[in-house]
Amino acid sequence: MRFEEWEPHYREILDYFGFDRSADEEAAKVLSEILKSDDIGLLKDRICGKVVTVAGNAPTLSSELNRIEGVVIAADAASLLLYKKGILPDAIFTDLDGAEDSFITMNEQGTIIVVHAHGDNIPLLRRWVPKFRGPIIGTTQSLPLPQIHNFGGFTDGDRAVFTAEALQAERVILIGFDLSDPSVDPMKKGKLFWARKLLGMLGYDL
Repeated sequence: MRFEEWEPHYREILDYFGFDRSADEEAAKVLSEILKSDDIGLLKDRICGKVVTVAGNAPTLSSELNRIEGVVIAADAASLLLYKKGILPDAIFTDLDGAEDSFITMNEQGTIIVVHAHGDNIPLLRRWVPKFRGPIIGTTQSLPLPQIHNFGGFTDGDRAVFTAEALQAERVILIGFDLSDPSVDPMKKGKLFWARKLLGMLGYDL
């Protein structure tokens, strides 16, 4: 999705949550300065024309691992469960709030870390990004910059699906997505609302 197409939805999200666009843009600049490489070509090679499974971090994930096919993309901490089960994700989409040292280990073993910059994770960007020595990509939900991409999407999970679609996956399978979890706090509930809405734009009925 081109930024011109994404921007109206982004503005709605900013209004819905009361987020500060300038903070998102500042985070993207910080990430652009920290990043030493851009491995988007590697991610495209892994995704283009392939079946892709995107794993969300819902409690249902462990019971859906038998549905995995092809390239495996994990949304943030979903990668931890996959790794414990002996599955090395091809990519992890993360804003780093679920990052652990095993992210570094997976990155060293070839997992692409797709790091997202947003208004309140600048300290996490500064702490974690320099530690990743393997393949890495930067993303933003605001205006893209050199080395910082925007394929659409808001949460780690739906952003991974938007990217897989943009990079021409043959088919995308979603596991570990529970967008109706009544136990989450109001902020998380809002994020699930938007994940459902955005995935619906791509034809996913969850």
